[in-house]
Amino acid sequence: MLDFTSALYLGMRHPAAALAPWSSLTLGQPAALQEPPGAQALAADLAALQGCEAACVLPSTLHLFWDLFGMLAAERLVILIDGGSYAIARWGAERAQALGLPQQVFPSGEMAALRQLVTVWGRQGWRPLILADGYVPGSEQVLPLAGYAALARQGDGYLLLDDTQVLGVTGTQGGGSARLHGLHGESLIIGASLAKGFGVPLAVLTGSRKLLRRFAAHSQTRVHASAPSAAVLAAARRALALNARHGDALRARLADRVAQWRAGMVAAGIACRGGSFPVQRLPGRAHLQPALREAGVLALAQAGNGPGALTFLLRADQTPRQLEQAMDLLEHHTRRRYERSV
Repeated sequence: MLDFTSALYLGMRHPAAALAPWSSLTLGQPAALQEPPGAQALAADLAALQGCEAACVLPSTLHLFWDLFGMLAAERLVILIDGGSYAIARWGAERAQALGLPQQVFPSGEMAALRQLVTVWGRQGWRPLILADGYVPGSEQVLPLAGYAALARQGDGYLLLDDTQVLGVTGTQGGGSARLHGLHGESLIIGASLAKGFGVPLAVLTGSRKLLRRFAAHSQTRVHASAPSAAVLAAARRALALNARHGDALRARLADRVAQWRAGMVAAGIACRGGSFPVQRLPGRAHLQPALREAGVLALAQAGNGPGALTFLLRADQTPRQLEQAMDLLEHHTRRRYERSV
């Protein structure tokens, strides 16, 4: 099977034999009492990669956003949500809303709408907490994150990014949105999973030293939930080592695969969305998934208003020949479907 459903964009996998050994998966202690060995050094390396002052690793982005929004709920903030934001960060926002913070959703990428919301709420004494994704999967649009950051600073608030899709994939050395857009300062907060670009199910919260000290003091999941395991931390250390040695080459190879795919879609006359990112979405093609699966190609069918989309996730470890095979089958079944309809 040709699998286009995995989001391991750089093709990083971490077999047990490739990892540094450990004597125990867990200390049996919460991170608030005792950090797992190597966790602080790993967090510092991840902060440096993203161009931020400090970081903290957590088991998942669910832990991260639940905790972070619980802490931020103590401030007089209004949560302004970019319409393309991913579900898990929104679940955290719902916790803050339950604790008393108002929230509003604005159309994805619409600076004018966001500026108006910041102004209106600011007149009532509410500071903005702007929530957005570093990249919205399947979108052609590059979000104006520098503009979002400027509005957050002007309103004495925060820009909170879910950078899960782009960490490891874009920006200098794979540092993600902060590197790509030149973002910095105390108003910037980034939450991300390493599970996409780096292939490690681990989350990292990055930002200013002041914010990270406050988070460590107030975090509830670091008291009541298990810390990341030794195996996951070892995989993350290996991922960063691979990134330092081969990351730029892997990102260049991934860019070549995306360019090949998009050129093939143009040649076949098949509409494709996703820009230069490895998530390539074909609107109105979800009905082709069963036929492609039977032919040996796995893709994601996603529902929507009207005919759903068929999404292909591209990776650096896929070969040009594999993409050619998938595109040939896609064109064949598209043409066959059209011939049946006329």
